[in-house]
Amino acid sequence: MKNFALIGAAGYIAPRHMKAIKETGNNLVAALDKNDSVGIIDSHFPEADFFTEYERFDRHVDLLKRSGTKIDYVSIASPNYLHDSHIRFALRNNAHAICEKPLVLNPHNIDALKLVQEETGKQVYNILQLRLHQSIIDLKAFVAQEVEKNPNKVFDVDLTYLTSRGHWYFTSWKGDDNKSGGIATNIGVHFYDMLGWVFGDLVKNEAHLKQEDVNAGYLEFKHAKVRWFLSVNYEYIPEEVKTAGQRTYRSITVDGNEIEFSGGFTDLHTKSYQHILEGGGFGLEEARKSIEIVSNIRNQDIVTNSSDVHPFVKKVLNNQ
Repeated sequence: MKNFALIGAAGYIAPRHMKAIKETGNNLVAALDKNDSVGIIDSHFPEADFFTEYERFDRHVDLLKRSGTKIDYVSIASPNYLHDSHIRFALRNNAHAICEKPLVLNPHNIDALKLVQEETGKQVYNILQLRLHQSIIDLKAFVAQEVEKNPNKVFDVDLTYLTSRGHWYFTSWKGDDNKSGGIATNIGVHFYDMLGWVFGDLVKNEAHLKQEDVNAGYLEFKHAKVRWFLSVNYEYIPEEVKTAGQRTYRSITVDGNEIEFSGGFTDLHTKSYQHILEGGGFGLEEARKSIEIVSNIRNQDIVTNSSDVHPFVKKVLNNQ
């Protein structure tokens, strides 16, 4: 049994980390969040110590270490802009870090973390859960087979992801680009990781829309041309999806064929933890490509005359 600490215990994704720690047979000994609405802990680890102040949490972790209770892993589910600092906290307390996506906001943060990782001998792991989704594993195998037959094969891919968010989203840290990295970073980074994992090195990156509630663009990989569209605005969800009473729409087509991956998401954090605990896991270099992509999207100018625009972009422009 390994001992875990959790930073960011009150957020949306924190229960999946608690569940993963529990289901892999390990123990949560301490948790931190500035918000105290963390009754969910009782369902998993009622004996865990909880702190709302970083300084007291830091002192507690130090006392545990000095009294012989070693924390093996620190799970990080805090706001995106704090990941870098909290990963450093884990490593300097002689623990491995398991961090939510995005690992960090900028590629240079990865270079700096590599130095701390080398100094401490502890590892940084990123939750890149789509790499463990069976539909995506099958897609990667299919693409590899096709590329083996035709090394110059380039697939046409459309990625569409709409996950409706209310007004709270823009009041929270998620609505602040300096803290979340914006829409593409906050809800898209694991999709970009998956695309690079399946289709190879990045060749081209264009941004076509960058608004508060929607981002869209074009990515070209060695073996795929990808039109992508990401939004938290319910208005852009297809009518048939709204009629069915759903507020999320997720679609990936490859050469016009839909890749079914709507299910199987609830267990991916547990699979991620199992993968890490068994000696696997995805580290700093695995995360680099997707962080470079989102950083580039964030910092580049919009391309207005592209011939590779996602069809949903017209829906946004017609709405204005």
